[in-house]
Amino acid sequence: MRIATWNVNSIRSRIDRVEAFLERHDIDVLALQETKAREDQLPIMGLQARGYDIAAAGYNQWNGVAIVSRVGLEDVTIGFDQMPAWEEAAEARAIGATCGGVRVWSLYVPNGRKVDDPHYHYKLAWLGALRSAAAAWSSEPTALVGDWNIAPQDEDVFDIAAFAKDTHVTPPERAAFQAVLDAGYVDVVRPHAPGPEVYTYWDYYRQRFERNRGMRIDFILGSAPFADRVRGAFIDRDERAGQGASDHAPVIVDLADD
Repeated sequence: MRIATWNVNSIRSRIDRVEAFLERHDIDVLALQETKAREDQLPIMGLQARGYDIAAAGYNQWNGVAIVSRVGLEDVTIGFDQMPAWEEAAEARAIGATCGGVRVWSLYVPNGRKVDDPHYHYKLAWLGALRSAAAAWSSEPTALVGDWNIAPQDEDVFDIAAFAKDTHVTPPERAAFQAVLDAGYVDVVRPHAPGPEVYTYWDYYRQRFERNRGMRIDFILGSAPFADRVRGAFIDRDERAGQGASDHAPVIVDLADD
């Protein structure tokens, strides 16, 4: 089974790319983030024609998550236990479903905006709640996938000095990421895509992609029963190229049959 995650940065703008990506890589399950669409706004006819089912949670114009699967889509859950809410607006940042016997969670971790912003504290609270919920899932084949908005190691950014005062690399954020790992998960992609200079996100600003000035902030974390089945993984960097691309690249893992 092949599972992928992708912050698509508006599915309505990039549905052609999504459909082509699914076919090009023969994807069984695709977790999407930043869909920027309500469920009734999703352009799903082409996906359904290709044999995929879709579960989604979202609002017009911001955040939003979805799971696209051709190997089953059962026990769909929107949000997790004790997931914090942002005070200013409704948000859709987590959706889980069982696909081919694997529990997949598509996660769009809050950005944090800047250190000491209320959104930064919301981000840390959100991650703390995720850690507590995820600990209870770790005995089953579970994948926590998506845009984590955290670069856990210095080599996960093109220049750590450039981020010294920014979110994504602060000790509390990194500690919150590590706490999820400590709850029974491993980064299943890194052994197959070692750094440095291996990224999943490149800002549109100042030709960051062309100069490979990126960040590794999109992850697939697997529980032990999931990680034991991983046989390969890669980042589709080419998907970030070209006009109209998302600023994130998809991340893909291959699982052996159970």
